Amino acid sequence: MHNSQSTKTIDLRSDTVTRPTPAMRQAMADAVVGDDVYGDDPTVIQLQKIAAEMLGTEAALFMPSGTQSNLCALLSHCQRGDEYIVGQSAHTYLYEGGGAAVLGSIQPQPLDFLPDGSLDLEQVAACIKPDDPHFAKTKLLCLENTQGGKVLPLEHLAKARALVDDYELQLHLDGARIFNASVKLQVPITEISRHFDSISICLSKGLCAPMGSLLCGSGELIERARRWRKMLGGGMRQVGIVAAAGILALTEQVQHLQHDHANARLLALALNEIPELDAAPEKVQTNMVFVRVIKGSREDLVRKLTEKHILVSGSRDTLRLVTHYDIKRADVEHIATAFSEVITAA
Repeated sequence: MHNSQSTKTIDLRSDTVTRPTPAMRQAMADAVVGDDVYGDDPTVIQLQKIAAEMLGTEAALFMPSGTQSNLCALLSHCQRGDEYIVGQSAHTYLYEGGGAAVLGSIQPQPLDFLPDGSLDLEQVAACIKPDDPHFAKTKLLCLENTQGGKVLPLEHLAKARALVDDYELQLHLDGARIFNASVKLQVPITEISRHFDSISICLSKGLCAPMGSLLCGSGELIERARRWRKMLGGGMRQVGIVAAAGILALTEQVQHLQHDHANARLLALALNEIPELDAAPEKVQTNMVFVRVIKGSREDLVRKLTEKHILVSGSRDTLRLVTHYDIKRADVEHIATAFSEVITAA
């Protein structure tokens, strides 16, 4: 097995590195297309209909990226001078170029996440601004599920919904990995999505599509988002070619996420046997393993693993390893062996 593995690059940097399945490539080649700016690409229409039905929303809108999907949601919920409350390390705040502030003049109010990936709702309530010209108007609360591989409890979602209702706010979910959350909780996706006014879902992570996200919400919100998408340069033409892969992402790939979760758990258990590493297997919930390097240099470890054709990412003293469709169970043992060999040779 190791000889056959030796020339294969195993990429654990993210589940964004997944490649389209053979079925997706065939569907893309055969896709019936139209001009989506005119709204007449039948494959895009079908994808949007499937997504809206799955999440229990009135409508959905196909976007080139999750960043654009989240930004269109924020711009559709808020006006200039409004505010959204968000996690300090949330994607919609930290990793999307400050788009809401730069392009929407929307003020973020970041708060620290709790260890389970949720926000302290009492702290959220304390940060909601009074109706006073001194302050930005608080309009929106943004959650993220999963957050750092952690699944938000359903009870937390219900409490967040009650809070925004009490304060007449809206609730957006960056649900890039919402299907990982539903698979982990073993509940229908609607048990998560029903609490939100808008949900962004990603097709190009664990679901293997080559690109694309969908914003799901009410018909009125989606029509506002459609205008913002056009302004942001997201109007696409014969994009049914990639929407065809998105359809298979939603209808065929969700069931495979449980294997990614199982492989992440196995990987954490194997790496935790190495004394120089703390892989915290008890904290692995979905497809992310965070490994703390107890002894030695993280940078050296990353470099030496790269030489063995294993790609990982991380920061400070911690590695983030993400399992996905292209990581098979047989790869887990090979990865653990490579880690052990690199550390032993150091």
